[in-house]
Amino acid sequence: MWGVGDFLGGLASRRLAAIVVVVVSQAIGLAGLLVWIAATRDPFPGVPELLPAAGAGVAVLAGVTAFYRGLAIGAMGIVAPITAAGPVVPLAVDAAHGTTPTSLQWLGIACILLGVATLSWEGAHGQTRLASGAGLAIFAALGFGLYFVGIDAGADESASWAVVAARLTAVSLGAVVALASSRSLRAPRNLLPMLVAVGLIDTAANVLVAAATTYGAAGIVAVLSSLYPIVTMALAWAVVGERLGATKRAGGVIAVAGAAFVAAG
Repeated sequence: MWGVGDFLGGLASRRLAAIVVVVVSQAIGLAGLLVWIAATRDPFPGVPELLPAAGAGVAVLAGVTAFYRGLAIGAMGIVAPITAAGPVVPLAVDAAHGTTPTSLQWLGIACILLGVATLSWEGAHGQTRLASGAGLAIFAALGFGLYFVGIDAGADESASWAVVAARLTAVSLGAVVALASSRSLRAPRNLLPMLVAVGLIDTAANVLVAAATTYGAAGIVAVLSSLYPIVTMALAWAVVGERLGATKRAGGVIAVAGAAFVAAG
């Protein structure tokens, strides 16, 4: 779900400001989630219990905005796999609480970092420079990693309400940022179906992830869900005809394989 939602979000961000895509799509997803909560009568867990999830909303707003902007200005096949480094953050938090990675997981982390480095840098006229969008992708990976930490702490009582708290915070803060930068939040009609799809698909993915953190370690859940770049890369190849060189393809495979190693460990 994240792979499909990010592909559509990246396409929308090529025609509309990334912050507008994020705010509108997340507001749509929030509305859908509130309808779901009303239908299932999920009890409200309380404000203190949801504060970590609200913090996760700040992190995901920064991460998704940077990610969509990176997808818009760079190659999706480079930007998407770099965000596979995000699980390093919750893994570090787990380690601080006594849950240390296994040998296979350490190997996976090393593969992720190697893959990210391969994808992030490119040669140009004999010089090495940061690939277009790579810096934004690295920032997005940090935001996504912090999101897992916050949503894990806030989802113990209710996964749905935790995502509501995160989304409400992200939408409110994003709207303030957009209006402060004099950007209109009115989306063109021809983009509305795409934004609706982004909002609903991304929200569903976040609810699934929040629920998963209540069953297993946040670091492992983060790593498993970080396999979404495979979907984004496949869609970029199949739909928009994006092609990457052999080195970049190898970097993407190494990064995603590293995520699989961490999960298997």
